[in-house]
Amino acid sequence: MSKSLVEGTIISNEPISSDCYSMFISAADIANAAVPGQFINVYINDGSKLLPRPISICEIVDDKVRIVFRAVGGGTKELATYKAGEVIRVMGPLGNGYPLEQDKSYMLIGGGIGIPPLLELSKRLKGDINIVLGYRDEIFLADEFNKYGKVYIASEDGNTGVKGNVIDAINEYGISADIIYSCGPTPMLRGLKAYGAEHNIKTYLSLEERMACGIGACLGCVTKSTDVDSHSHVNNKRVCKDGPVFEASEVDL
Repeated sequence: MSKSLVEGTIISNEPISSDCYSMFISAADIANAAVPGQFINVYINDGSKLLPRPISICEIVDDKVRIVFRAVGGGTKELATYKAGEVIRVMGPLGNGYPLEQDKSYMLIGGGIGIPPLLELSKRLKGDINIVLGYRDEIFLADEFNKYGKVYIASEDGNTGVKGNVIDAINEYGISADIIYSCGPTPMLRGLKAYGAEHNIKTYLSLEERMACGIGACLGCVTKSTDVDSHSHVNNKRVCKDGPVFEASEVDL
């Protein structure tokens, strides 16, 4: 799939929780080519930060790409300070997105900063959509998902929804589906892979992994796979190039 390195203009950049930000970037070439589950590389304007930051695409609106990111390191903390009208370099769309299997029943399951890429996916699916969102504490984006499906929330502190994790919420509400689409931390994905296998549900996992190049060249983001990678000739998959979305049976978590 083609990718572009473009200079995008920031349309808006707003906090949506104490450490998460929602940014819209005008980047028509990327917006027109992207599919749910892909990501972009964002280059920080500070020249001392050479490596780009890989950030999932949350939403595509006309010629704009929306990203939702957590400001946790030097790069993303700087990104959080950028204002509307500033120009940044972005490359994308990168990686492989979710295969869209229409007219099914779905569970879209996100944990933490793995929640944003499910928003564009929820807009494009046709069928019965149940959305299970897991949070540590602060809730973000949940209201936006309400437009596209039935939302269930799990939180570690129990202040919103079911106290516990996303599988606790699935069990509490008796949710079932033909297909699971998910994104989140590895322990959550490991649990969903086992859950999908136990209940005979096709399960797609979007892996979170630290990346350097973002285009499959450096092998810095490999994950253990169940078959041999054509590039490295070992049981590895490159999350940035072969993923980040995998069918659950492809990866060994």
